[in-house]
Amino acid sequence: MSETALAQTVSPQAMSGALARLAGRWPALSLIVLCVALWLPGILALPPLDRDESRFAQASRQMLETSNFIDIRFGHVPRYKKPIGIYWLQAATTAVAGLGDRSLIWTYRLASLLGGLAAVLLTFWCVRAFAPPAAAWLAAALLGSTVLLTAEATIATTDAAQLAAVMGAMSVLLRVYRAARDPAQAMPSTRLVLLGWAAFAAGILIKGPVVPAVAALTVLALVAWDRDWRWLKALKPLWGLGLTILIVAPWAIAIALQSQGQFYQLALGQDLFPKLEGGQETHGAWPGYYLALSTIALWPAILFVLPALWLAWRHRAEPVIRFLLAWAGACWLLFELVPTKLPHYVLPAYPPLVMLAALWILAPRDETAPRWQAVAGGAAAVQFAIGLAALVAAPIVAPHFYGGGTQGWLVAVAALGGAVGLAALAARWRGRPLLAAAVGVCATLILYPLITAGAAPGLATIWVSPRVAALVSKHAVAGDPPPVLAGYTEPSLVFLLGTETRLTDGTGAAEVGAYQGGLAVIEDRERPAFLAHLAELEADAVKVDALDGLNYSRGKRVHITLYRVTATHDVTVPPAE
Repeated sequence: MSETALAQTVSPQAMSGALARLAGRWPALSLIVLCVALWLPGILALPPLDRDESRFAQASRQMLETSNFIDIRFGHVPRYKKPIGIYWLQAATTAVAGLGDRSLIWTYRLASLLGGLAAVLLTFWCVRAFAPPAAAWLAAALLGSTVLLTAEATIATTDAAQLAAVMGAMSVLLRVYRAARDPAQAMPSTRLVLLGWAAFAAGILIKGPVVPAVAALTVLALVAWDRDWRWLKALKPLWGLGLTILIVAPWAIAIALQSQGQFYQLALGQDLFPKLEGGQETHGAWPGYYLALSTIALWPAILFVLPALWLAWRHRAEPVIRFLLAWAGACWLLFELVPTKLPHYVLPAYPPLVMLAALWILAPRDETAPRWQAVAGGAAAVQFAIGLAALVAAPIVAPHFYGGGTQGWLVAVAALGGAVGLAALAARWRGRPLLAAAVGVCATLILYPLITAGAAPGLATIWVSPRVAALVSKHAVAGDPPPVLAGYTEPSLVFLLGTETRLTDGTGAAEVGAYQGGLAVIEDRERPAFLAHLAELEADAVKVDALDGLNYSRGKRVHITLYRVTATHDVTVPPAE
């Protein structure tokens, strides 16, 4: 496809050398190698995380255990918050990579790895619709190396896979919009348009309304900006909506029947609508939250975003630039206005920002630019420096407070990453943005694995669940029933101990222990009730081990005691689940 006017300003010198070779000869392979190097260390090294990751993974695990791929359950409780798509993906990667072992958290994370790779490759394909391979490769690399996508591609949640669906749908939408605005461009084929609708439907199956909201807001912004809606006919809406229904309806109907409508009552009434009405589950924040967070979450691309937005606004008459501005602006505004805020919500707004950043990096410098462009560049440099400082400090400071102390090699590698990051900042200040981008990505190759695979696994204080699971394994004997948990019932511990683990309070743990015997994991808040009710039941419990830690999900210190309970024959009715 031909290039936009802004893309035609890309300097031939900027496209020469290693970047041209990577983008022209091995774009997909080089991007995959880069992303795997950034993401795989964390995927393999981190223990199961609380709370969403372990809930998703455990529900996917139960699908494999029960062969029920319609219903979604965590333990014996329905998990009706998100649609089925991510559970299918996680079950599939575990069935293939686990080789029969369903207890490995990294196999569930492979769904996010593949989703992230698809999002990065689709970013390359999206930019190739209007810019040369160098710009496309650079945009994809900047997206893949952001802190936020690295985090989401490393853990077993929905957002990396959702981003792939966003990119599939929006890449086709961009092509349709551009062709409608530029007579020299051929309209995408019906097949390609329907593939975009298929990505749209996949996004619904993964995370419900997010992909439709991103597409709809972008379309509304463009229609309002252009005062023209006729180009929407080229999207073949009747065919597209029909295909969407064909893909989504089978499971949507099946879960409605199996849950007797409960899925929609809970997914809409207890998950979606409360997020729109107020800060759900203490996750509320004021508008501006994502702007502040971008200093770290959009690192290292944050070094180029503000000046890129200035250049994009100057070229806003170009259809592609207008599309990218509408996409980024409408989505960002939506997420800032929604009362419930979590760091990953804004991820669908990142691709258009890195695309604009790539175009700015490769465009020739404008010596006549107004003074406030330099101010934007300075502000971006400050953001980059703050993000760099946080990433360098994390593997040094965290082990001091939550591990066995900071080790010399962590300090040395963090210092190396910091020096490379400073080199990127210096290159940007000397007017060499392409070199700055390359060096910035190199810094991520040092700092991200250092944090996820070097420092994080040693933070024993916060990894309470793996330590509890190790104690249970150490003291378990043949024939023990599933352990019972009271007080500390985090999903990560359920994933580590198994589906049949009993979750209850102190009184319930005493009843379960008196009936079945075995091991009971009791947090201090529930210990008085546990011991008192055991005495009432005339059952015996012996303390076999204990540990202290920090429950990072609640921000509270915990003391957990492991008891072995002897069953009493006087209790003959099993406690209710």
